[in-house]
Amino acid sequence: MSERFEQCVRIDAAHPALPGHFPGHPLVPGVVLLEQVALALGRWRGQRLARVLEAKFVAPLLPDETATLCLTGVATEGSRARFEIRRDGCLLARGVVEGSA
Repeated sequence: MSERFEQCVRIDAAHPALPGHFPGHPLVPGVVLLEQVALALGRWRGQRLARVLEAKFVAPLLPDETATLCLTGVATEGSRARFEIRRDGCLLARGVVEGSA
């Protein structure tokens, strides 16, 4: 298994979470970004997201923007992974998650 996984993330403007976050000026909620992390963890390691150990949201992702989600393994903890979400080199979010079978 590779110790690195990347995928593109793009949240459609019609996503049901966007109208309430924030009316007239929508941005992708952190929980939707974490959902993408969970889905990527499943594709990469076949694991489900068990815990979010750390998450920091640094800059917003707007609807229909494309970002890159990168997961990397944590050497000392086989079930843990670091994540970063970037758009055009700009850090949007980062953190550590734990997966389980």
